Amino acid sequence: MSTLLVKKLEDEKEQVISWRRFLHQNPELSFQETKTAAYIAETLRSFDLEVKTNVGGNGILAYVKGDQEGPTIALRADFDALPIHELNDVPYRSTVDGVMHACGHDGHTSALLGVAKVLASEKKRLKGTVVLIFQHAEELLPGGAKSMIEAGALQGVDKVFGAHVSSDIPLGKVAIREGAVMAAADSFSITIQGKGGHGAKPHTTVDSIVVGSQLVNYLQQIVSRRVNPIDPAVVTVGVFQAGTAFNVIADTAKIEGTVRTYNPDTRVFIEQEMNDIVSGLCQASHAEYTMNYTKGYPAVVNDAAETATVREIASTHLGADVPIIVNPSLGGEDFAYYLEQRPGVFFHVGGRTEDSSTQFPHHHPRFDFNEEALHNIGKMFLAIVDEYVGFTE
Repeated sequence: MSTLLVKKLEDEKEQVISWRRFLHQNPELSFQETKTAAYIAETLRSFDLEVKTNVGGNGILAYVKGDQEGPTIALRADFDALPIHELNDVPYRSTVDGVMHACGHDGHTSALLGVAKVLASEKKRLKGTVVLIFQHAEELLPGGAKSMIEAGALQGVDKVFGAHVSSDIPLGKVAIREGAVMAAADSFSITIQGKGGHGAKPHTTVDSIVVGSQLVNYLQQIVSRRVNPIDPAVVTVGVFQAGTAFNVIADTAKIEGTVRTYNPDTRVFIEQEMNDIVSGLCQASHAEYTMNYTKGYPAVVNDAAETATVREIASTHLGADVPIIVNPSLGGEDFAYYLEQRPGVFFHVGGRTEDSSTQFPHHHPRFDFNEEALHNIGKMFLAIVDEYVGFTE
């Protein structure tokens, strides 16, 4: 990557931080990001770029078209916030009660805006096209990625790349892993219909709490006894609601939870196992049930060849000790949909330092990161553009 690109990005550091802090102060929930989208679009137009709005919802596309023909790649950032009340005492704290950027999407967007400004100033030297995808609604099903793709976000695109700031990774490091890096994230809801009655007369009832308790135990055995131990999977029950009084046998019990997998076959297998277990247990217990299984985002799977290239890019342009390999995460990300359509890489950029304010997990009311990570995201994106598209001397 040329020193000119690095210098131009350096010159935008304070501006990128300013964008990030404005977005952090003014968060909007998934599918409600109208003001955020307008702000992003206005900023992009100020760089004299072609901008499309309302792409698949509140999504935005911007095109940096070089004066020379060449390949087309896409860079993606998301911009929705979470229904969490911020507890950080910082000047850029959220001004919206109960809503905050607790996952770094404000950082992803501001970093890509900085990249957009630099690339816009280099259009005459750019040997191809860069599509900038600013995506809404990553945090809430069905997500914004799928609708943006259906609206043409990847039309003409050869490869696609995305970045995510991480409070689990030290500042200055970039985690780049081949294959599955984030899990398919499904959810389920099971309602057990028993027969309520007096706590002193259990023989006249069908106890939904007893059936539900057995069900929780059986669900845990899917992973421990039915799934191959070398195939990562999680079945978690997060909700168990039943009962209204100490001496009343509950008529109904509700169980909710999540399933996380990497292997598509395992994903199908676990859903079938759950159906068989619930059906068999309720039949044996003389209870009825309803079960809703919702497929969330598929697994994020990085292309092997592109992963090797991006790792080399990080090593060459940011430092030999910068790229690291971390264990895959069982968290979910709708960037998976882009990688189902095009080869590419989703990587994580470190935002954690010794300062305790940067060490809270994502989706925590005190989540934050060191803002130098914004510059590192920008450097990675520009280095990727330099490698895959290129500039004339």
